[in-house]
Amino acid sequence: MADITGRKKYAARKRRHRRVRKHISGTAVRPRMNVFRSNSNTFVQVIDDIAGCTLVSCSTIDKALAPSLADKSKVEAAKLVGQTVAERAKAAGIERVVFDRGGFKYTGRVAAVAQGAREAGLQV
Repeated sequence: MADITGRKKYAARKRRHRRVRKHISGTAVRPRMNVFRSNSNTFVQVIDDIAGCTLVSCSTIDKALAPSLADKSKVEAAKLVGQTVAERAKAAGIERVVFDRGGFKYTGRVAAVAQGAREAGLQV
């Protein structure tokens, strides 16, 4: 039964994400910051949907972040990922992004990514 429940949750998240993506699109001026969270990791991409390319990315499995994430909780690690992706985006000349929560609820790790990005100076 757990397998069926898992598929239902996945399908519901995909429906929510499609519904949100109808209204959100990233451009070169204001790209889309997409968040995906798995059970153990958090992934963030800054995407230009018109060109169809990822401009900046970061995750909890990033080798540059691994040493600093060793003793942190998932929420703290997600906040650090948000700060890192904001720093990389600013280095690439990106000041503002459209936040795409990926069909997940805006709480916990998803909210921590946005908060970390805002603290690092990115307009989310």
